[in-house]
Amino acid sequence: MLRYRIMVAFIFGVFFLLIDWYFYQAIRVVSENWLPGNRQAFRIAFWIPSILSLAAMLWWTFDDPFRHSAQVRNWIITALMATYFSKLLGVVVLLIGDLGRMVQYIVSALKPTATTPAANEIALMPRSEFLGKVALVGAGLPMGAFVFGIVSGAHDYRLKKQKILVQNLPKSLDGLTIGQLSDIHSGSFWNKTAVKGGVELLMSTKPDLIMFTGDLVNNESSEYRGYAEIFSKIRAPLGVYSVTGNHDYGDYRSWGSKEEKRKNFDDLITAHRETGFDLLLNESRKIKIGDGELFVAGVENWGAGRFAKYGKLDQAMIGHDQSDFRILLSHDPSHWDAEVRQKYSGLELMLSGHTHGFQFGVEFGSFKWSPSQYLYKQWAGLYQEGKQNLYVNRGFGYLGYPGRVGIPPEVTVLELVRA
Repeated sequence: MLRYRIMVAFIFGVFFLLIDWYFYQAIRVVSENWLPGNRQAFRIAFWIPSILSLAAMLWWTFDDPFRHSAQVRNWIITALMATYFSKLLGVVVLLIGDLGRMVQYIVSALKPTATTPAANEIALMPRSEFLGKVALVGAGLPMGAFVFGIVSGAHDYRLKKQKILVQNLPKSLDGLTIGQLSDIHSGSFWNKTAVKGGVELLMSTKPDLIMFTGDLVNNESSEYRGYAEIFSKIRAPLGVYSVTGNHDYGDYRSWGSKEEKRKNFDDLITAHRETGFDLLLNESRKIKIGDGELFVAGVENWGAGRFAKYGKLDQAMIGHDQSDFRILLSHDPSHWDAEVRQKYSGLELMLSGHTHGFQFGVEFGSFKWSPSQYLYKQWAGLYQEGKQNLYVNRGFGYLGYPGRVGIPPEVTVLELVRA
């Protein structure tokens, strides 16, 4: 295992150093005519984030990253990603410029004219200061976005209200409101006051019942310590129901034994219940409301492709009746097309999360874009197929990168409306 980690670190280290060396050429050009002291300080400053990032990568390679908190791991990943993704964009600018110089040299060498400099002069033509400045701007913009996403975007909770039109909805369920949270990822939080504000935003809407669609933690149940008191404030007249997500099982870290991993999951179950969440592990509840009944089913995580399939849909749906209004809680929205719609074509509403909208994208009016859409057909908001509805929450927390750019954290309130 250590040998594999060393090999990976070596490959990434070489790649990062090549990016640094190439981008440093722009640093040299831009600062060439500066005062000696300023020039030296600028060039040294360029290498400091690189040295720190590479040192962190080496430390991660020879240490056990899970011996440290999820926050430590997140900040290391973010530092590497922000530093080198930003520089990579600057390198692209420089590369385009260098390719242009090369083409100009080749054309001039093949077809010299009286007004064209000699080929050897073009070959020695220096990279322009303008191109270097463009490269710096190209690198600075994503770095600025990364910082803005952490400072402003991470806890910029937005309330999303959505009406769900339902044919033959019992009159007693008309106007019923459902609050939804998803993907809390408590191990990533760095601003407890802001998290409390997000919970208060949900409670200010006074929903009739509340659903949490999985990923309470990143990997370990211990990450939830210190947040149980905040999330225990979540209450609703008809109850608070929850399911597990892919990160709740501890599948993404190494454990000393199967018993240790199992205890971690047992502790997570206890955390749900002590918080006041009615955790549905492939099971259901029936709620009598006036002349109608609400059937709430919840499955353990089930994801298409490489994700673990702990969910047992048929077991969760035991006892449902076609006359009930049925809600299924399933963390991963890929479950909808892969199994749910095939087996239960009349199921009225499924609630999911999981995608986070990649924590990056653009939403403007009805237009929305995120890299998430290239992996998930349903990745944010409401989707409808016939009489069936799927709502995908954009997530309350964050994972890896401790921020959000363009896809703010979401608190959802759905209203059932008789069509």
